[in-house]
Amino acid sequence: MSRILVISDIHGNLEALEAVLRDAEAVDQAWCLGDIAGYGPQPNECIARVKGLPELTCMLGNHDYAAISGISLDTFNSDARKALLRQREMLSEESKAFLGERMDKPVERGEVTLVHGSPRDTIWEYIINSIVARENLDHFWTRWCMVGHTHYQAIFQYHDKNDSITLEIPPLNSPYKMVERAILNPGSVGQPRDHDPRAAYAIYDSGENTWEPHRVEYDIHKVQKLIHKNGLPPRHADRLAEGW
Repeated sequence: MSRILVISDIHGNLEALEAVLRDAEAVDQAWCLGDIAGYGPQPNECIARVKGLPELTCMLGNHDYAAISGISLDTFNSDARKALLRQREMLSEESKAFLGERMDKPVERGEVTLVHGSPRDTIWEYIINSIVARENLDHFWTRWCMVGHTHYQAIFQYHDKNDSITLEIPPLNSPYKMVERAILNPGSVGQPRDHDPRAAYAIYDSGENTWEPHRVEYDIHKVQKLIHKNGLPPRHADRLAEGW
């Protein structure tokens, strides 16, 4: 039995990450679903913090890949490109090496498959609705799949009885019993987009087969000041306060 921290889309937001780690308290393992870099002002510090988490499994996100020049910036919007260009300057060689070693193929951990985007396209595809979720069921073979990328805390739950998938938003701080196949998203630590500005994460209990979503407040104003100080796009500061 393991108590596992599941995080994703930190995006250089150290204040949010530290708030999550304090709130989660002791865990046996940590699974990071990618995008430590991008958008935020402290990518090196976030990478260093993630590296020290227990029994770490860490996936490669699209912003991580772009930050180390693995993919063209033409695929990103204007503000995201500006942030990534700045982060390419900010990232240390050690941080770049760490990102370059992250996994860009699905990784299985027991009964769970881990990816950043989707099992069908680990870097780019967004699982944003039940149609896309259904299509991805044929691309992983474990009972459950955990994804990031959308910055939206949710579960796409499969129902064998009527062969359907529903979008579930389970209550916070309450264990959700995992029985049938599902695709689970812990939300974004550093830049939520579900109109809740609090940092998002989840705890997976591999013995009890439960998923417990959490949100935690952090000092958004401090991060906004650092975004401006580091010459990153002001929009990335503005959106933190509203969770969009």
